[in-house]
Amino acid sequence: MRVKVLSRNPDDYVRETKLDLQRVPRNYDPVLHPFEVPREYTRAMNATKLERLFAKPFLSSLDGHRDGVNCMAKHPKSLSTVLSGACDGEVKIWNLAKRQCVRTIQAHEGFVRGMCARFCGTSFFTVGDDKTVKQWKMESPEYGEEEEPIHTILGKTVYTGIDHHWKEAVFATCGHQVDIWDEQRTSPMCSLTWGFDSISSVKFNPIETYLLGSCASDRNIVLYDMRKSTPLKKVILNMRTNTLCWNPMEAFIFTAANEDYNLYTFDMRYLESPVMVHMDHVSAVLDVDYSPTGKEFVSASFDKSVRIFPVDKGHSREVYHTKRMQHVITVKWTSDNKYILCGSDEMNIRLWKANASEKLGVLAPREKAAMNYNQKLKEKFQYHPKIRRIAQHRHLPKSIFGQIKEQRIMREARRRKELNRRKHSKPGSVPLVSERKKHIVAVVK
Repeated sequence: MRVKVLSRNPDDYVRETKLDLQRVPRNYDPVLHPFEVPREYTRAMNATKLERLFAKPFLSSLDGHRDGVNCMAKHPKSLSTVLSGACDGEVKIWNLAKRQCVRTIQAHEGFVRGMCARFCGTSFFTVGDDKTVKQWKMESPEYGEEEEPIHTILGKTVYTGIDHHWKEAVFATCGHQVDIWDEQRTSPMCSLTWGFDSISSVKFNPIETYLLGSCASDRNIVLYDMRKSTPLKKVILNMRTNTLCWNPMEAFIFTAANEDYNLYTFDMRYLESPVMVHMDHVSAVLDVDYSPTGKEFVSASFDKSVRIFPVDKGHSREVYHTKRMQHVITVKWTSDNKYILCGSDEMNIRLWKANASEKLGVLAPREKAAMNYNQKLKEKFQYHPKIRRIAQHRHLPKSIFGQIKEQRIMREARRRKELNRRKHSKPGSVPLVSERKKHIVAVVK
Protein backbone atom coordinates (compact mmCIF):
# COMPACT_ATOMS: atom_id res chain seq x y z
CA MET A 1 0.00 0.00 0.00
CA ARG A 2 1.40 3.44 -1.01
CA VAL A 3 0.63 6.54 1.03
CA LYS A 4 1.24 10.02 -0.37
CA VAL A 5 1.85 12.71 2.26
CA LEU A 6 1.49 16.42 1.58
CA SER A 7 4.61 18.35 2.63
CA ARG A 8 4.46 22.11 2.97
CA ASN A 9 7.04 24.65 4.10
CA PRO A 10 5.58 26.50 7.14
CA ASP A 11 7.37 29.71 6.03
CA ASP A 12 4.93 29.95 3.11
CA TYR A 13 1.79 30.23 5.24
CA VAL A 14 2.75 30.85 8.91
CA ARG A 15 2.72 34.49 10.04
CA GLU A 16 5.89 35.91 11.65
CA THR A 17 3.90 37.71 14.33
CA LYS A 18 0.22 37.65 15.24
CA LEU A 19 -0.09 41.23 13.97
CA ASP A 20 0.93 40.21 10.43
CA LEU A 21 -1.59 39.69 7.66
CA GLN A 22 -2.40 36.10 6.75
CA ARG A 23 -0.26 34.99 3.81
CA VAL A 24 -2.16 34.14 0.66
CA PRO A 25 -0.75 31.60 -1.85
CA ARG A 26 -0.22 33.14 -5.27
CA ASN A 27 -0.31 31.51 -8.70
CA TYR A 28 2.40 32.94 -10.97
CA ASP A 29 0.86 31.75 -14.24
CA PRO A 30 1.06 34.80 -16.60
CA VAL A 31 -2.27 33.83 -18.20
CA LEU A 32 -3.98 34.52 -14.88
CA HIS A 33 -2.26 37.92 -14.45
CA PRO A 34 -2.98 40.02 -17.57
CA PHE A 35 -2.23 43.32 -15.75
CA GLU A 36 1.06 42.24 -14.20
CA VAL A 37 3.29 44.75 -16.06
CA PRO A 38 1.17 47.87 -15.28
CA ARG A 39 0.96 46.76 -11.66
CA GLU A 40 4.73 46.23 -11.47
CA TYR A 41 5.36 49.60 -13.15
CA THR A 42 3.32 51.32 -10.42
CA ARG A 43 5.24 49.43 -7.75
CA ALA A 44 8.58 50.37 -9.37
CA MET A 45 7.51 54.03 -9.47
CA ASN A 46 6.56 53.95 -5.77
CA ALA A 47 9.81 52.14 -4.87
CA THR A 48 11.87 54.78 -6.74
CA LYS A 49 10.02 57.65 -5.03
CA LEU A 50 10.46 56.05 -1.60
CA GLU A 51 14.17 55.53 -2.27
CA ARG A 52 14.62 59.25 -2.92
CA LEU A 53 12.43 60.08 0.09
CA PHE A 54 14.55 58.00 2.47
CA ALA A 55 17.91 59.11 0.98
CA LYS A 56 19.62 60.55 4.06
CA PRO A 57 23.29 59.65 3.57
CA PHE A 58 24.99 61.86 6.18
CA LEU A 59 25.62 59.98 9.45
CA SER A 60 28.01 62.07 11.56
CA SER A 61 31.09 64.25 11.59
CA LEU A 62 34.27 63.50 13.53
CA ASP A 63 35.43 66.79 15.08
CA GLY A 64 38.76 67.34 16.78
CA HIS A 65 41.36 68.45 14.25
CA ARG A 66 42.62 72.01 14.56
CA ASP A 67 43.58 72.33 10.89
CA GLY A 68 42.43 70.98 7.52
CA VAL A 69 42.44 67.17 7.11
CA ASN A 70 45.07 66.38 4.50
CA CYS A 71 45.19 62.55 4.36
CA MET A 72 43.53 59.42 5.74
CA ALA A 73 44.34 55.72 6.03
CA LYS A 74 42.28 52.59 6.74
CA HIS A 75 43.25 49.91 9.26
CA PRO A 76 43.73 46.64 7.30
CA LYS A 77 42.27 44.40 10.04
CA SER A 78 39.83 46.58 12.01
CA LEU A 79 36.71 48.05 10.38
CA SER A 80 36.13 50.60 13.12
CA THR A 81 39.66 52.13 13.11
CA VAL A 82 40.60 55.02 10.83
CA LEU A 83 43.68 57.26 10.86
CA SER A 84 43.79 60.88 9.75
CA GLY A 85 46.57 63.45 9.30
CA ALA A 86 46.13 67.22 9.35
CA CYS A 87 47.93 70.27 7.97
CA ASP A 88 49.38 71.12 11.41
CA GLY A 89 51.34 67.83 11.65
CA GLU A 90 48.79 66.15 13.95
CA VAL A 91 47.72 62.51 13.49
CA LYS A 92 44.51 61.17 15.05
CA ILE A 93 43.24 57.60 15.40
CA TRP A 94 39.45 57.32 15.41
CA ASN A 95 37.00 54.69 16.63
CA LEU A 96 34.11 54.78 14.15
CA ALA A 97 31.79 52.64 16.31
CA LYS A 98 31.99 55.20 19.15
CA ARG A 99 32.64 58.10 16.73
CA GLN A 100 35.39 59.55 18.86
CA CYS A 101 39.15 60.08 18.78
CA VAL A 102 41.08 57.46 20.77
CA ARG A 103 44.61 58.86 20.31
CA THR A 104 46.36 62.03 19.13
CA ILE A 105 50.01 62.25 18.04
CA GLN A 106 51.99 65.38 17.12
CA ALA A 107 53.83 63.55 14.34
CA HIS A 108 55.43 66.22 12.12
CA GLU A 109 56.24 69.90 11.81
CA GLY A 110 54.13 71.25 8.97
CA PHE A 111 51.75 69.19 6.84
CA VAL A 112 51.26 65.43 7.18
CA ARG A 113 51.64 64.69 3.47
CA GLY A 114 50.77 60.99 3.49
CA MET A 115 50.08 58.00 5.72
CA CYS A 116 49.52 54.27 5.37
CA ALA A 117 49.03 51.28 7.68
CA ARG A 118 51.26 48.19 7.65
CA PHE A 119 49.57 45.12 6.07
CA CYS A 120 49.37 43.32 9.46
CA GLY A 121 47.87 46.38 11.22
CA THR A 122 50.45 46.57 14.06
CA SER A 123 51.95 49.89 12.99
CA PHE A 124 51.55 52.78 10.54
CA PHE A 125 53.82 55.17 8.62
CA THR A 126 53.59 58.92 8.13
CA VAL A 127 55.53 61.40 5.96
CA GLY A 128 55.58 65.16 6.39
CA ASP A 129 57.02 68.50 5.35
CA ASP A 130 59.92 68.06 7.80
CA LYS A 131 61.55 65.55 5.34
CA THR A 132 61.01 62.58 7.70
CA VAL A 133 59.38 59.15 7.41
CA LYS A 134 58.14 57.90 10.80
CA GLN A 135 56.82 54.52 11.87
CA TRP A 136 54.38 54.47 14.83
CA LYS A 137 52.79 51.72 16.90
CA MET A 138 49.05 51.27 16.30
CA GLU A 139 48.50 50.58 20.01
CA SER A 140 48.53 53.42 22.53
CA PRO A 141 51.66 53.69 24.70
CA GLU A 142 51.58 52.12 28.18
CA TYR A 143 51.06 54.24 31.28
CA GLY A 144 54.17 56.39 31.80
CA GLU A 145 55.59 55.69 28.32
CA GLU A 146 56.45 58.55 25.96
CA GLU A 147 54.69 58.90 22.59
CA GLU A 148 57.72 58.13 20.41
CA PRO A 149 57.98 56.70 16.85
CA ILE A 150 59.48 53.19 16.44
CA HIS A 151 61.74 54.39 13.58
CA THR A 152 62.51 57.77 12.03
CA ILE A 153 64.17 58.18 8.63
CA LEU A 154 65.49 61.62 7.72
CA GLY A 155 65.42 62.18 3.95
CA LYS A 156 67.09 64.70 1.68
CA THR A 157 63.88 66.09 0.15
CA VAL A 158 60.23 66.52 1.17
CA TYR A 159 58.16 63.34 0.77
CA THR A 160 54.70 63.91 -0.71
CA GLY A 161 53.20 60.42 -0.43
CA ILE A 162 53.68 56.93 0.99
CA ASP A 163 52.16 53.47 0.46
CA HIS A 164 52.90 50.06 2.00
CA HIS A 165 53.32 46.74 0.18
CA TRP A 166 50.28 44.46 0.64
CA LYS A 167 52.26 41.37 1.72
CA GLU A 168 55.91 42.22 2.51
CA ALA A 169 57.82 44.52 4.90
CA VAL A 170 58.43 47.04 2.10
CA PHE A 171 57.03 50.53 1.54
CA ALA A 172 57.35 53.19 -1.14
CA THR A 173 57.65 56.96 -0.78
CA CYS A 174 57.49 59.65 -3.43
CA GLY A 175 58.75 63.20 -3.71
CA HIS A 176 61.59 64.07 -6.04
CA GLN A 177 61.63 60.37 -7.05
CA VAL A 178 59.98 57.06 -6.06
CA ASP A 179 62.00 55.28 -3.34
CA ILE A 180 61.44 51.65 -2.32
CA TRP A 181 62.39 51.03 1.32
CA ASP A 182 62.94 47.96 3.45
CA GLU A 183 61.54 48.52 6.96
CA GLN A 184 64.85 47.44 8.55
CA ARG A 185 67.04 49.88 6.62
CA THR A 186 67.53 53.65 6.75
CA SER A 187 68.42 54.02 3.05
CA PRO A 188 66.20 53.06 0.10
CA MET A 189 66.66 49.66 -1.62
CA CYS A 190 66.18 51.33 -4.99
CA SER A 191 65.14 54.68 -6.44
CA LEU A 192 62.96 54.92 -9.54
CA THR A 193 62.70 58.04 -11.67
CA TRP A 194 61.51 58.96 -15.15
CA GLY A 195 61.49 62.69 -15.82
CA PHE A 196 62.53 65.52 -13.54
CA ASP A 197 59.39 66.66 -11.78
CA SER A 198 57.98 66.11 -8.31
CA ILE A 199 55.77 63.04 -7.80
CA SER A 200 52.56 63.62 -5.83
CA SER A 201 51.26 60.10 -5.23
CA VAL A 202 52.42 56.47 -5.30
CA LYS A 203 50.25 53.33 -4.95
CA PHE A 204 50.98 49.59 -4.79
CA ASN A 205 48.74 47.25 -6.78
CA PRO A 206 46.71 45.13 -4.30
CA ILE A 207 46.66 42.03 -6.57
CA GLU A 208 49.92 42.09 -8.59
CA THR A 209 51.76 43.43 -5.53
CA TYR A 210 55.08 44.10 -7.31
CA LEU A 211 53.45 46.77 -9.53
CA LEU A 212 53.35 50.45 -8.56
CA GLY A 213 51.73 53.49 -10.10
CA SER A 214 52.71 57.12 -9.55
CA CYS A 215 51.49 60.58 -10.63
CA ALA A 216 53.92 63.40 -11.37
CA SER A 217 53.33 67.13 -11.73
CA ASP A 218 54.63 67.04 -15.35
CA ARG A 219 51.24 65.42 -16.28
CA ASN A 220 52.62 61.86 -16.28
CA ILE A 221 51.19 58.64 -14.87
CA VAL A 222 54.14 56.24 -14.56
CA LEU A 223 53.94 52.48 -13.90
CA TYR A 224 56.87 50.63 -12.27
CA ASP A 225 57.82 46.99 -11.75
CA MET A 226 59.52 46.44 -8.38
CA ARG A 227 61.23 43.21 -9.54
CA LYS A 228 63.03 44.88 -12.45
CA SER A 229 63.74 48.12 -10.55
CA THR A 230 62.80 50.11 -13.67
CA PRO A 231 59.79 52.08 -14.91
CA LEU A 232 57.55 50.11 -17.31
CA LYS A 233 55.64 52.79 -19.24
CA LYS A 234 54.02 56.15 -18.81
CA VAL A 235 51.04 57.99 -20.21
CA ILE A 236 51.04 61.80 -20.58
CA LEU A 237 47.68 63.55 -20.19
CA ASN A 238 46.59 67.09 -21.05
CA MET A 239 46.56 68.14 -17.40
CA ARG A 240 48.12 67.01 -14.13
CA THR A 241 46.87 63.90 -12.30
CA ASN A 242 46.58 64.35 -8.52
CA THR A 243 46.33 60.71 -7.45
CA LEU A 244 45.39 57.25 -8.66
CA CYS A 245 43.79 54.14 -7.15
CA TRP A 246 44.01 50.49 -8.29
CA ASN A 247 40.89 48.37 -8.65
CA PRO A 248 41.02 45.74 -5.84
CA MET A 249 39.29 43.12 -8.03
CA GLU A 250 40.82 43.64 -11.49
CA ALA A 251 44.61 43.72 -11.40
CA PHE A 252 45.20 45.86 -14.50
CA ILE A 253 42.54 48.54 -13.96
CA PHE A 254 43.26 51.84 -12.22
CA THR A 255 41.46 55.20 -11.98
CA ALA A 256 43.24 58.56 -12.06
CA ALA A 257 41.87 61.80 -10.55
CA ASN A 258 42.76 64.72 -12.81
CA GLU A 259 42.96 68.52 -12.64
CA ASP A 260 40.67 68.85 -15.71
CA TYR A 261 37.62 67.94 -13.54
CA ASN A 262 37.51 64.36 -14.93
CA LEU A 263 38.49 60.89 -13.75
CA TYR A 264 40.05 58.40 -16.16
CA THR A 265 39.81 54.61 -15.78
CA PHE A 266 42.73 52.94 -17.58
CA ASP A 267 43.68 49.38 -18.45
CA MET A 268 47.46 49.36 -17.91
CA ARG A 269 47.94 46.95 -20.84
CA TYR A 270 46.42 49.50 -23.25
CA LEU A 271 47.16 53.08 -22.23
CA GLU A 272 46.46 54.63 -25.67
CA SER A 273 42.94 55.50 -24.53
CA PRO A 274 41.13 55.23 -21.18
CA VAL A 275 38.47 52.55 -20.69
CA MET A 276 36.09 55.25 -19.43
CA VAL A 277 36.08 59.02 -18.88
CA HIS A 278 34.02 59.98 -15.80
CA MET A 279 32.69 63.55 -16.07
CA ASP A 280 30.57 65.33 -13.47
CA HIS A 281 32.81 67.36 -11.17
CA VAL A 282 33.12 71.09 -11.84
CA SER A 283 36.56 71.56 -10.30
CA ALA A 284 39.84 69.64 -9.86
CA VAL A 285 39.45 66.07 -8.52
CA LEU A 286 41.79 65.68 -5.54
CA ASP A 287 41.32 62.07 -4.37
CA VAL A 288 39.77 58.75 -5.42
CA ASP A 289 39.19 55.42 -3.65
CA TYR A 290 37.65 52.13 -4.79
CA SER A 291 34.94 50.15 -3.03
CA PRO A 292 36.06 46.64 -1.89
CA THR A 293 33.83 45.10 -4.61
CA GLY A 294 35.70 46.96 -7.36
CA LYS A 295 32.40 47.95 -9.02
CA GLU A 296 32.34 51.58 -7.85
CA PHE A 297 34.67 54.30 -6.66
CA VAL A 298 34.29 57.54 -4.73
CA SER A 299 35.96 60.83 -5.66
CA ALA A 300 36.67 64.01 -3.68
CA SER A 301 36.85 67.37 -5.42
CA PHE A 302 37.82 71.00 -4.96
CA ASP A 303 34.17 71.86 -5.78
CA LYS A 304 33.15 70.90 -2.18
CA SER A 305 31.38 67.68 -3.13
CA VAL A 306 31.89 63.91 -3.03
CA ARG A 307 30.65 61.75 -5.91
CA ILE A 308 30.16 57.99 -6.34
CA PHE A 309 30.76 56.59 -9.84
CA PRO A 310 30.06 53.10 -11.19
CA VAL A 311 33.26 51.90 -12.93
CA ASP A 312 31.51 51.32 -16.26
CA LYS A 313 29.48 54.58 -16.34
CA GLY A 314 30.58 58.06 -17.37
CA HIS A 315 28.39 59.89 -14.85
CA SER A 316 28.03 59.64 -11.07
CA ARG A 317 25.12 57.83 -9.44
CA GLU A 318 25.32 59.94 -6.25
CA VAL A 319 26.60 63.32 -5.07
CA TYR A 320 27.09 64.25 -1.40
CA HIS A 321 27.52 67.79 -0.05
CA THR A 322 26.70 69.89 3.01
CA LYS A 323 26.50 73.65 3.53
CA ARG A 324 29.56 73.71 5.81
CA MET A 325 31.76 71.38 3.78
CA GLN A 326 34.68 73.10 2.04
CA HIS A 327 37.21 71.69 -0.47
CA VAL A 328 37.28 67.91 0.02
CA ILE A 329 40.93 66.83 0.06
CA THR A 330 40.79 63.13 0.94
CA VAL A 331 38.24 60.32 0.74
CA LYS A 332 38.10 56.63 1.77
CA TRP A 333 35.62 53.79 1.21
CA THR A 334 35.43 51.49 4.28
CA SER A 335 36.38 47.83 3.91
CA ASP A 336 32.84 46.53 4.61
CA ASN A 337 31.48 48.43 1.56
CA LYS A 338 28.91 50.27 3.71
CA TYR A 339 30.36 53.72 4.48
CA ILE A 340 32.39 56.55 2.97
CA LEU A 341 34.70 58.90 4.90
CA CYS A 342 35.81 62.28 3.60
CA GLY A 343 38.20 64.84 5.08
CA SER A 344 37.96 68.49 4.12
CA ASP A 345 39.50 71.93 4.60
CA GLU A 346 37.30 72.97 7.52
CA MET A 347 38.84 70.41 9.93
CA ASN A 348 36.02 67.83 9.77
CA ILE A 349 35.90 64.16 8.82
CA ARG A 350 32.41 63.20 7.64
CA LEU A 351 30.86 59.74 7.65
CA TRP A 352 28.35 58.93 4.87
CA LYS A 353 26.35 55.89 3.83
CA ALA A 354 27.58 54.35 0.57
CA ASN A 355 23.96 53.66 -0.35
CA ALA A 356 22.03 56.81 0.55
CA SER A 357 18.64 55.21 1.29
CA GLU A 358 19.93 52.01 2.93
CA LYS A 359 18.33 51.16 6.28
CA LEU A 360 20.95 50.56 8.97
CA GLY A 361 20.51 47.92 11.66
CA VAL A 362 18.95 44.45 11.68
CA LEU A 363 16.45 43.72 8.92
CA ALA A 364 13.51 41.32 9.30
CA PRO A 365 13.37 38.57 6.61
CA ARG A 366 10.24 40.09 5.08
CA GLU A 367 11.88 43.53 4.98
CA LYS A 368 14.86 42.01 3.20
CA ALA A 369 12.60 40.21 0.70
CA ALA A 370 10.64 43.43 0.03
CA MET A 371 13.88 45.38 -0.52
CA ASN A 372 15.20 42.76 -2.97
CA TYR A 373 11.88 42.75 -4.83
CA ASN A 374 11.85 46.55 -5.07
CA GLN A 375 15.46 46.55 -6.28
CA LYS A 376 14.63 44.11 -9.08
CA LEU A 377 11.60 46.21 -10.06
CA LYS A 378 13.75 49.36 -10.23
CA GLU A 379 16.28 47.55 -12.42
CA LYS A 380 13.52 46.23 -14.69
CA PHE A 381 11.97 49.69 -15.28
CA GLN A 382 15.12 51.84 -14.93
CA TYR A 383 15.00 53.15 -18.52
CA HIS A 384 11.36 54.32 -18.40
CA PRO A 385 11.49 58.14 -18.68
CA LYS A 386 9.51 59.03 -15.55
CA ILE A 387 11.27 56.52 -13.30
CA ARG A 388 14.65 57.49 -14.73
CA ARG A 389 14.02 61.19 -14.09
CA ILE A 390 13.05 60.60 -10.44
CA ALA A 391 15.98 58.23 -9.83
CA GLN A 392 18.57 60.61 -11.31
CA HIS A 393 17.34 63.91 -9.86
CA ARG A 394 19.67 65.44 -7.23
CA HIS A 395 19.56 68.80 -5.46
CA LEU A 396 22.88 70.60 -5.95
CA PRO A 397 24.37 73.75 -4.39
CA LYS A 398 23.73 76.83 -6.51
CA SER A 399 27.44 77.25 -7.36
CA ILE A 400 27.82 73.67 -8.68
CA PHE A 401 24.49 73.84 -10.55
CA GLY A 402 25.55 77.09 -12.27
CA GLN A 403 28.96 75.71 -13.25
CA ILE A 404 27.45 72.50 -14.67
CA LYS A 405 25.14 74.61 -16.83
CA GLU A 406 28.04 76.81 -17.98
CA GLN A 407 30.22 73.80 -18.86
CA ARG A 408 27.37 72.21 -20.81
CA ILE A 409 27.08 75.39 -22.92
CA MET A 410 30.86 75.47 -23.49
CA ARG A 411 30.95 71.78 -24.50
CA GLU A 412 28.10 72.28 -26.92
CA ALA A 413 29.84 75.35 -28.43
CA ARG A 414 33.07 73.35 -28.93
CA ARG A 415 31.14 70.51 -30.57
CA ARG A 416 29.31 72.92 -32.89
CA LYS A 417 32.57 74.66 -33.85
CA GLU A 418 34.21 71.31 -34.67
CA LEU A 419 31.22 70.23 -36.77
CA ASN A 420 31.32 73.50 -38.73
CA ARG A 421 35.07 73.22 -39.28
CA ARG A 422 34.68 69.64 -40.54
CA LYS A 423 31.78 70.67 -42.80
CA HIS A 424 33.70 73.50 -44.46
CA SER A 425 37.10 71.73 -44.76
CA LYS A 426 38.50 69.31 -47.27
CA PRO A 427 37.15 65.76 -46.52
CA GLY A 428 39.50 63.94 -44.10
CA SER A 429 41.54 67.03 -43.15
CA VAL A 430 39.78 67.42 -39.77
CA PRO A 431 39.88 63.95 -38.17
CA LEU A 432 37.14 62.76 -35.81
CA VAL A 433 38.72 62.26 -32.36
CA SER A 434 36.72 60.32 -29.76
CA GLU A 435 36.19 61.79 -26.26
CA ARG A 436 38.40 59.07 -24.77
CA LYS A 437 41.41 59.92 -26.93
CA LYS A 438 41.11 63.73 -26.66
CA HIS A 439 42.79 63.90 -23.26
CA ILE A 440 45.83 61.68 -24.01
CA VAL A 441 48.99 63.41 -25.27
CA ALA A 442 51.33 60.41 -25.60
CA VAL A 443 52.20 56.95 -24.29
CA VAL A 444 55.92 56.28 -23.70
CA LYS A 445 57.25 52.72 -23.21
